[in-house]
Amino acid sequence: MNRFLHLFRLGNCFMGVIGLTVAAFIGAGADLLEHWRNLVVASVVVFTFIAGGNSLNDYIDREVDRIAHPERPIPSGRMEAGTALKVSAVAFSVAILLSGLLSWEAAAVVIAAIVLMLAYEFRYKSTGIVGNVIIAVLTGLLFILGGVVVGAVINTVAIAGMAGLVTIGREITKDIEDIEGDIDRRTLPMVIGERNAGMVAAICYLSGVALSMQPVLAGLFNDLYLGAVLVADAIFIYCAWILFKDPRSGQRYAKFGMMVALIAFILGGF
Repeated sequence: MNRFLHLFRLGNCFMGVIGLTVAAFIGAGADLLEHWRNLVVASVVVFTFIAGGNSLNDYIDREVDRIAHPERPIPSGRMEAGTALKVSAVAFSVAILLSGLLSWEAAAVVIAAIVLMLAYEFRYKSTGIVGNVIIAVLTGLLFILGGVVVGAVINTVAIAGMAGLVTIGREITKDIEDIEGDIDRRTLPMVIGERNAGMVAAICYLSGVALSMQPVLAGLFNDLYLGAVLVADAIFIYCAWILFKDPRSGQRYAKFGMMVALIAFILGGF
């Protein structure tokens, strides 16, 4: 693979574009095609942002990757570390400039995301809960951007919040699972104990369940949403219970529950 395409991790970039498109559909529903120009620009914004983030990640983790991912461009010798850093700076700059063509709100979301990404990579990656929260906020901002693009951000606030809360719960659950191997990190389970960290994760899952009812109470979505989201909620409640016995299953089911929740929000957009 071309060294730059390998650096960008195209799969992640395209998944981000898909997530943006789903969020825009949740916001606009059947009127999505009316916003196709903004959606195209926003897709490039998301693509370049993720490419920039992955390039920065490869620069920061270049020594670790010599063992963990020797096939990547920097440790394999196909790219200088400084080149990856410059690519990241250019990609982030393009994302900001293009987002300005959409609206000031879109630019604000993108700038906030870049600031958070920089904070995560340079400071908070190994600090546990703060890093978990940053990843959760970045996940939620993707859905917020989708809503901003189509002028219906109120329709995507619930899914953004739900995705963020479930992400925190899942990240903490993963930290519980990996507590013996995380010798270079200061994770929440290390600080307050596995059971207490599990309680925090469970609260996050259950808070996501509570937030899933906001579109119903606000009358935003149809009955298809309610039926599907109740299935997702049942999965998240199960995650909140099983994580104390089997963290691996807990975080795996959380990912599946988020997929079901995403389907619920899509159905609600019709």
